[in-house]
Amino acid sequence: MSGKIFQQIADNQVENSLSHQMRSKRFTFFKACLQQLPKPITILDIGGTHSFWQSMQFNEADVSIILLNLEEAQQLPHPFTSVQGDATALTQFADQSIDIVFSNSVIEHLFNWENQQKMAAEVLRVGKQHFIQTPNYWFPIEPHWVFPLFQFLPPIVKRWMTQHLSLGHIGKINNPEMAKKQVDEIKLLTKNELVQLFPQSRIYEEKFAGFNKSFIAHSFSV
Repeated sequence: MSGKIFQQIADNQVENSLSHQMRSKRFTFFKACLQQLPKPITILDIGGTHSFWQSMQFNEADVSIILLNLEEAQQLPHPFTSVQGDATALTQFADQSIDIVFSNSVIEHLFNWENQQKMAAEVLRVGKQHFIQTPNYWFPIEPHWVFPLFQFLPPIVKRWMTQHLSLGHIGKINNPEMAKKQVDEIKLLTKNELVQLFPQSRIYEEKFAGFNKSFIAHSFSV
């Protein structure tokens, strides 16, 4: 799988960006969910970074955070630890061993529906609770290339644009195979597909300008 699967793309954006504002609002909602659980709490953040939690000014006591990525991070401060792993096979974690499985814009980076099903199954197996966010397929601005209706273009057109134009967070990728891999990596989800992956979950809709910009599948009662 591509290394971009486990990147928090929004970490590269400025603090006053729309994306940061929406992440902050989302995180306020997450903290309200967090208050429902007794402490101590262990959070598994699939694809997470220390800089993301730092930007959210997270300083809750008695909360441990495990960051799972394709590569292990070094020298993280307390309460963070890092493990190398695959979102589709969380083999290092036992059933219901994690209080909350958290993920921000990762499940759409898994290339295909089969891998997305595998990740969802692992989230439900490992986590007592979950909080899984992903962009909406039908939002008119594709969130990675930040280009109107990009997700609806034929793959060959998306590959050409990726090779020849510097768009959004992806940028220009000259190598044709790497451009193809980048395009193939992204499979945005509809709300109905997210419900299929998490049939017992609540779906929180994040809106912008009247459109559903992204969705959160979660297991909390708020």
